[in-house]
Amino acid sequence: MFLKANHLFNAQGLKDREGKERMVDKKIKLIEPVIGEEEINRVTEVLRSGWLTEGQQTKEFEERVKRFLGVRYAVATTSCTTALEVALKALGIGPGDEVIVPDFTHPATGNIVRWIGATPVLVDVDLHSYNIDPEEVNKAVTRKTRCVIPVSWGGNPLDFEPLNKVKEEHDLFIVEDAACSIGSEYKGVKTGTIADVTCLSFHPRKSITTGEGGMVVTNNPVYGERFAGLKKFGIDPKSAEIRFVGEGTNYKLSDILGAIGVEQMNKIETIINRRIELAKHYDKLLAGVDSVKLPEKREEAKHVYQTYAVYIEREGARDKLITHLRKKDIETQIGTYALHRQPSYAKAKKIGRLERADKLFRNLLALPMCHSMTRRDQERVTSEIETFLSRIAVD
Repeated sequence: MFLKANHLFNAQGLKDREGKERMVDKKIKLIEPVIGEEEINRVTEVLRSGWLTEGQQTKEFEERVKRFLGVRYAVATTSCTTALEVALKALGIGPGDEVIVPDFTHPATGNIVRWIGATPVLVDVDLHSYNIDPEEVNKAVTRKTRCVIPVSWGGNPLDFEPLNKVKEEHDLFIVEDAACSIGSEYKGVKTGTIADVTCLSFHPRKSITTGEGGMVVTNNPVYGERFAGLKKFGIDPKSAEIRFVGEGTNYKLSDILGAIGVEQMNKIETIINRRIELAKHYDKLLAGVDSVKLPEKREEAKHVYQTYAVYIEREGARDKLITHLRKKDIETQIGTYALHRQPSYAKAKKIGRLERADKLFRNLLALPMCHSMTRRDQERVTSEIETFLSRIAVD
């Protein structure tokens, strides 16, 4: 859906048999990319230029992100997953090393640890913030532990104070999976500026998108220079001539996608402010609804709500509610996965019983967060949730 569609209502005027106008609700999608004529025009310029691989557009996109976050290095990649790979390899992490990851995350977070030959160690998360529990991280540290990959889940920024204590005590790296969190802040400090390395995603479900794409950012000059070589065949990024000085692969982001990213950065504040506005209205509509727990909002945090997820406090109701809403043309989704529940992680190293991640996996519900949603749309979503939950309470 293009940006110009933001001015349309999610209802359609149709005429009944008597010729009278009536309103028919349209499908409410989980998310929509905020793409307009600006992105189309810039991509068209790239196509006409004849330069389609990574070039000036992608470099400009990197510069825009760098300035927005206030970091020294920002290197575009093909996805957040490949950004994580570049980050871990730049830190020298590989076979024989253990990397601590939250159990409540997309499998990509743990998969990339395995992909480079290291061992993911699953730990539990906080039931309120949905983010990694630093106490559980501390329990998981062994002599093999080299790194922690905390996830600032759904756009909720991490509190780095307890994580940094664990990092310093055990001499670990922190690589933040901030796939959902560009623009978020904690105590006035932007996500991307505190961890040793931070990885971003530009998938269409994120606040800004390039279709597919990611970025690895840091303030460390040693790591920053390694990123550029690792993602581009092992070249020396400082050399005036092409020299291959190390290992590397091809994770370049094409100028077609970079061009989209440039225009998305022009809109990022507007997009984030709109998501916060939608979240605040959901808070009002759902306040007091039985069996619905709202997402945590800490005073010191700027939550960007890549996902607005509510906890359904009735075991077994969440999946039935998703089915009910689908029948009403309302798209919703689970929060994300508990890795230890997936077949590929059945034998993974785990710390504790991972009960909180399990509860979130079973009961968290992501609500629609479309830029073009009207208040009527949000009222329709919340009304259907309340009606369904009150009905099954009676049943």
